[in-house]
Amino acid sequence: MKSLSRITTTAPKYIAKYALPMLSTIQPHKFTSLAPPTLDKSIDRPHFERPPMAEPWKIKQVEHLKTTTLEHRKEAIKQAGYNTFLLKSDDVYIDLLTDSGTSAMSDKQWACLMMGDESYAGSRNFFRLWDIITEHYGYKYVVPTHQGRGAEHILSQTTIKPGDYVPGNMYFTTTKLHQELAGGKFVDVIIDEAHDPDNEYRWKGNVDLDKLKELVDKVGANRIPYISVEGCVNLAGGQPMSMKNIKEVYKYCNDNGILVFLDATRAAENAYFIHSYEDGYYDKSVKEILKEFCSYTDGCTMSGKKDALVNIGGWIACNDKELYKKFCEKVVVYEGLHTYGGMAGRDMEAMAQGIIESVDDEHQRSRIYQVHYLGKLLSQYNIPLVKPFGGHAIFLNAKQFLSHIPQNEFPAQTLAAEIYVDSGVRSMERGIVSAGRNKETGDHNYPKLELVRLTIPRRVYTQSHMDLVAYSVNNVYQNRDKITGLKFTYEPENLRFFLGQFDKI
Repeated sequence: MKSLSRITTTAPKYIAKYALPMLSTIQPHKFTSLAPPTLDKSIDRPHFERPPMAEPWKIKQVEHLKTTTLEHRKEAIKQAGYNTFLLKSDDVYIDLLTDSGTSAMSDKQWACLMMGDESYAGSRNFFRLWDIITEHYGYKYVVPTHQGRGAEHILSQTTIKPGDYVPGNMYFTTTKLHQELAGGKFVDVIIDEAHDPDNEYRWKGNVDLDKLKELVDKVGANRIPYISVEGCVNLAGGQPMSMKNIKEVYKYCNDNGILVFLDATRAAENAYFIHSYEDGYYDKSVKEILKEFCSYTDGCTMSGKKDALVNIGGWIACNDKELYKKFCEKVVVYEGLHTYGGMAGRDMEAMAQGIIESVDDEHQRSRIYQVHYLGKLLSQYNIPLVKPFGGHAIFLNAKQFLSHIPQNEFPAQTLAAEIYVDSGVRSMERGIVSAGRNKETGDHNYPKLELVRLTIPRRVYTQSHMDLVAYSVNNVYQNRDKITGLKFTYEPENLRFFLGQFDKI
């Protein structure tokens, strides 16, 4: 076992020289309680002009992190086909691949695992989950699924007919594929600002009403079963959607007989942004804002593995009883009985508790603060990033970071691999590889955004881990001219970012 100093021998000097002074340049958040400390650099020790932000939890149990040598990491990424999804977790030091199912559960959630009613039908945990979802999200009918992907499948198979169109505020990989497998075609109706990583408009997750109206005029409302809207839009950089915009979308769709379905995966985080930045919501809690936001939709799909702080689980919910019955008919075919949907009773109980914790204002404040802390550190190094910072991750602009590598040589995939080699930090590609191929031409889809996502699990890592991540990314940036692109050696037909393998050019 190697010590951390064997990997990054200058890390202690870095923290003393850079990490603390960096804090002095971070701009205060709208709220005093979220504002980072200002340090007096004329003295050796920190002098805080305001209370520093601290996590609203303490650590009861720790998991040892394995450190590795540079040579080991080079071989590991080569064996993984330069795909960070194919690395062994034991070879990863700081895992920022995803926030899906990777959060730390609370003591209350762990206690919930001992309260599992594993009855095949009618588990008491199901009814508690139903009540908690109704209380916090406001939907009348709930069907559990094993995770969000199962909910996407049920929604697509139930509502989409061949030849239908499904508009949305930017695609998500699995959502779009389920829509296509059901015979539909996804149409992006997000505002143009979302495709510009340097545009600092706060609500880059908003739907462009003109684009939506243009699609309806072109194909007819009867060919649009629903619009798919996402809070804190993942592939746009975790960008939030405003309350004003969802109200406008709901009114237009309601007037035209089009359902509005929310991808509620990070809707609680989206609610925090509304609380922080939208007029009229400063005095409202995350819980209140979340329920109001959902009231402007007809239903939702949900991966409980993000906001709800569990390792597995999800649901689909709606307000229409007939649609609910159709969901139940599908779920018993693909997931399990409608009162468990592929989940154990204990996991439903833990997810119900996680929902309660997810809308705690201090939890969301701490969660967003940590993400933005990393963004501010990287900004000090002039690393090209998606701005403004979003909710669950910091996104590196790989097109600008590795501007000498053309997009068809996969700069984001390349960058994720290089960061891992440098420090053992695992991130993921969100660019041309994730976008897949055009079904008609066979050529790559070329998204405007070519990104690497540094996704921060909830309640898992400390600020010191973020310091090390920033140090590593900057180290790669300083040596970027030496980096070459990649080529496919194995390319799956669908969702190629999961299983695809590459080699250096």
